[in-house]
Amino acid sequence: MSQFSISYTGFFNYDASMDYFIGIDVGTGSARAGLFDETGKLLSNHSRSIRSWRPRPNFVEQSSEDIWGAICTCTEAVLNESGIAPESVKGLGFDATCSLVLIDAEGNPVTASPDGDDAQNIVVWMDHRALKETEFVNQAGDFPVYEFVGGKISPEMQAPKLLWLKKHLPESWQRTAHFFDLPDYLTYRATGALTRSLCSTTCKWTYLAHEAEAGHSGWQDDFFRAIELGDLVDEGYRRIGTEIRPMGQAVGQGLSAAAAKELGLIPGTAVGVSIIDAHAGGIGMIGMSEANGGPTPESLDNRLALIGGTSSCHMVASPEQRPISGVWGPYYSAMIPGLWLNEGGQSATGALVDHIIFNHGATEAMLKASREADITPYEVLNQKLAELAGEAPLHSLTKDLHVCPYFHGNRSPRANPNLVGMISGLHLSATLEDLALLYLATIQAIAYGTRHIIEVMNESGYCLDTLVCCGGGTKNPVFLQQHADITQCRLILPEEPEAVILGSAMLGAVASGAHKSVQSAMSAMSRPGKVITPEPDSKSYHNLKYKIFHKLYMDQQEYAATMQASTL
Repeated sequence: MSQFSISYTGFFNYDASMDYFIGIDVGTGSARAGLFDETGKLLSNHSRSIRSWRPRPNFVEQSSEDIWGAICTCTEAVLNESGIAPESVKGLGFDATCSLVLIDAEGNPVTASPDGDDAQNIVVWMDHRALKETEFVNQAGDFPVYEFVGGKISPEMQAPKLLWLKKHLPESWQRTAHFFDLPDYLTYRATGALTRSLCSTTCKWTYLAHEAEAGHSGWQDDFFRAIELGDLVDEGYRRIGTEIRPMGQAVGQGLSAAAAKELGLIPGTAVGVSIIDAHAGGIGMIGMSEANGGPTPESLDNRLALIGGTSSCHMVASPEQRPISGVWGPYYSAMIPGLWLNEGGQSATGALVDHIIFNHGATEAMLKASREADITPYEVLNQKLAELAGEAPLHSLTKDLHVCPYFHGNRSPRANPNLVGMISGLHLSATLEDLALLYLATIQAIAYGTRHIIEVMNESGYCLDTLVCCGGGTKNPVFLQQHADITQCRLILPEEPEAVILGSAMLGAVASGAHKSVQSAMSAMSRPGKVITPEPDSKSYHNLKYKIFHKLYMDQQEYAATMQASTL
């Protein structure tokens, strides 16, 4: 729900003796840059939308040139707004969605689109064109990589997308000199170095970081040959990465002269090894201390980082390896060095809410009210819910309205991209009141999905009772309270709400030498803010609706089984 984003005005009087760092974040719909001081205080923040193409159903494409141009605009803007001299910026870090970028040997874009336009050279993370290839990859044999992705490769990961490109766009497959995860493309564009991130390769490319740590190859030759990508093996993995390094390490010689000119910075400025956007949010807040010294690795067992945006990610870290069926990982050192990461997620959260509220018979009435009151559409709906509830608990408004939120499949823990959304309880009306109730039921359904993820994580050895939250959706008070009530967990919001770009800035701080490790930057640059606790009268109500949440899924499975008998 990026519409809840906050804009900051820069401060023109700054301490020239202090070091400053820039975090750059590329989400699904926009690029952002944030300038921070060495304590983690945000001085200036600027965003710019980026373009997407949808040439066919399930296809979502973007342009690396468009994204880089947006980044340059944002970086120059935060420098101008803050008054910070470029030479005072000692490091920058990049995070981005785990989208697939194709470029040729000269660094020019190569089309990933059936339209054939080279500008469309990114397969976005949410692109589901490779569903058949995903099924093939998951049936290729018994390989260790499956043990470290929750049991199944997802269509959001890169192996199925690579196989699709090889099969359907063979000319692009041959022309492409480098396949990048988008965060790694950004450090390449900034420095010219081909370094890949341990985060991206481990989480999305089936690289086994723990095998590399033990002195073996992180790439698994037999797996790639079995999924018909053996040419990558024969090339020595040259096109997908031979230099794979931990997040925050310095990349190359820092900013190239060309990139520095485009960004408005100084050549040689330190650039940290990149990170996936949700994982940047994780390091930007999961280590924030409620007491002196910060959390120990063991104490993280009770803390989940919830990063809410177009989709949602649920990040937990442990010193122990904990395989969880349907939950990605365990990934070694993929977010916090030395710790194992488990990553749950929901494929559509902010995107689902937007789909519901902007495709309804009362959408125009909502937008009209938004314009007239000069508030966001979400605030219009939140006010309408408060009006409808009156003295009654707000959550009780959805007693007869239930949503199954799998409109874009289920990432965790069912790990089934073919699931669909369902709504029970509609009437033959489409008023603003109807829309507000459906909006609330959708938010509740998303929160039930989070509860489901937490339950399976706790069954593996975690003791999660605290959610640390950031992202667009987590700026919505209804979204937050419903998550607290439904999960029965305490929610902590970071003092700095823009935790994702803070996480990226931390990587720049580590690369510059201002902090010796990611862990020390986490402890020094993030602090807790507001705490939200569950409403005491909500538990029994949501326990009943949670049963219906699971029943909707079981009914969907029953419908599918019934229709398999059809000969049509």
